[in-house]
This record gives sequence, structure tokens and C-alpha cells, in this order.
Amino acid sequence: MKADKIEVLFVCLGNICRSPTAQAVFAKKVQDLNLSDRIEIDSAGTGAYHVGSSADARAIRIAAVKGYDLSQLRARQVSLADFSQFDYIIAMDRQNLAKLEAIQPPLTKATIRLLTLPAPNNSPIEIPDPFYGANGGFDDVLNLLEISIAPLLDEIIVKLS
Repeated sequence: MKADKIEVLFVCLGNICRSPTAQAVFAKKVQDLNLSDRIEIDSAGTGAYHVGSSADARAIRIAAVKGYDLSQLRARQVSLADFSQFDYIIAMDRQNLAKLEAIQPPLTKATIRLLTLPAPNNSPIEIPDPFYGANGGFDDVLNLLEISIAPLLDEIIVKLS
């Protein structure tokens, strides 16, 4: 069945490192395919630690080097309404996946899952939290996101076709 519009929410713990980076990477790929009017993208955190804050300065800096803009993004916490609004809620790790599954109201449309690596096995992966690590962790996260977002985008393009 063809969808007119698909909404995607990326989720990590505080919504200042991984999920805003995922949002920016995905948005750029969607824009490059001229699908911005059919795919809506947002990010959120399972925790309320950084609500209203900008993305981590290290994430902003590393992403900017590769042409991704996180500067306008502000952290927010996942809400119960998100489970009805979004078609996909993509957790960055198993801990946040479990939190999302625990709070998902019954009979909501969201598919909740981890990102996957590209074929041949499409195995789920966890995006490590770089917050307490060295700057290299932010590079690693960005590289993982660039690779693992492709299968999700391919799946969505099929649903839009």
C-alpha cells in the first residue's frame, strides 16, 4: 500500500548527540532525493535532561564538517502523542528501545526499532553514546549513522512508491 507521507522520529537518551545527528543526516539524504515534502523527520530523547538545549557542540562541529546542520535543533522529550504521529520511531540503542516499548500506548501506529546495517544481513545495530567519550566518538557515531540510515530510507522509499 502506497503512503502519501511518512514521519520518522529518531530517539536517544538526551536528544543532544545521536538522535539530532541522525535527524540531520536523514534530512540531508531525504532532501537530496527531493522527498522533503513526503518524509517528515524529528528527534527526541527518552530523558528530559536537556529539553530546550542545542545539540552538543562536538556533534554540531563534527556534523558541519560533512555538511550537516544541527545548529537549529533543540532537544525535546518523547511524548505519548509521538506514538500516534510517527510511522517509525528509531532508537539509537537497546536501552532506549526498551524505554520506548515500555511507554508505547496500545493501538498506536508507530513501528519502533533500531537502525540496521545495509544488506546482506540487515542486522540491528546500536549507535554508541559519545557524550562522555573523546571527540572521536562523535566521528564514529556520524559514520555509523551515514551507513545505517540507508536501509531505512530504502524501506520508506518503497512505501512511498
